Amino acid sequence: MKAVILAGGLGTRLSEETSRVPKPMVEIAGKPILWHVMKIYSYYGVSDFIICCGYKGYTIKEYFSNFLLRNSDITFNLKENKMEVHSNNSENWRVTLVDTGETTMTGGRIQRIKKYIDGTFFLTYGDGVGNIDINKLLDHHKESKKISTMTVVKPQGRFGSVSLDNGSVTKFVEKPIGESGWINGGFFVLEPEIFSYINNDMTIWEREPLEKLADKNELSAYKHELFWQPMDTLRDMNYLNDLAQSKKIFPWHDFKD
Repeated sequence: MKAVILAGGLGTRLSEETSRVPKPMVEIAGKPILWHVMKIYSYYGVSDFIICCGYKGYTIKEYFSNFLLRNSDITFNLKENKMEVHSNNSENWRVTLVDTGETTMTGGRIQRIKKYIDGTFFLTYGDGVGNIDINKLLDHHKESKKISTMTVVKPQGRFGSVSLDNGSVTKFVEKPIGESGWINGGFFVLEPEIFSYINNDMTIWEREPLEKLADKNELSAYKHELFWQPMDTLRDMNYLNDLAQSKKIFPWHDFKD
């Protein structure tokens, strides 16, 4: 199966970084967050990716065009114009990079990659990570027999809270989970029929298509209650980097329950 990743937005709320690179190329622990998203899928054997590029999309293309150079030990024989790869730490991925336009909305970007889709496929955002069990997600989708499945999550609260008893603070709770209920966490599984729900480049996937699918009882919810974190702001980026450094392992690559 193929995994489609939306990676073309402007990322205005992270302008400190996105003025120079698209948001999916902002680095977490030395790797673009896009790479981390792809590693989630590849852990479960998904290796065929379609990246929906837009804003500064050439940066993503340049990253993958130089992927071997970035991740291998190489000797250049300049006299003979040869390159010898000593250790190849590259990924077993097939990556299709599609220019879906700088101003295209999320639904329009999906519509533009229709010709590359040949069956059921995954879809997610290029700026959100989590220890999603992709196999369980796919099984849930198949059992639901619906056109679409959306992973729903309960995000951490933005602020910590306190417990009170008789006017005294008894306990601090940092970033409680579930303050706002279930929300769209990305990590969709979709059937090709969803393309008929998208009108044009200006269609916002999260609006009319998902709303229509829900109205027709064709949108299943896969509940994920473990780690999930978007990267919408500088605060989020710093939080993800802190997690990676403090745990010495990316929590979104730890798939143990």
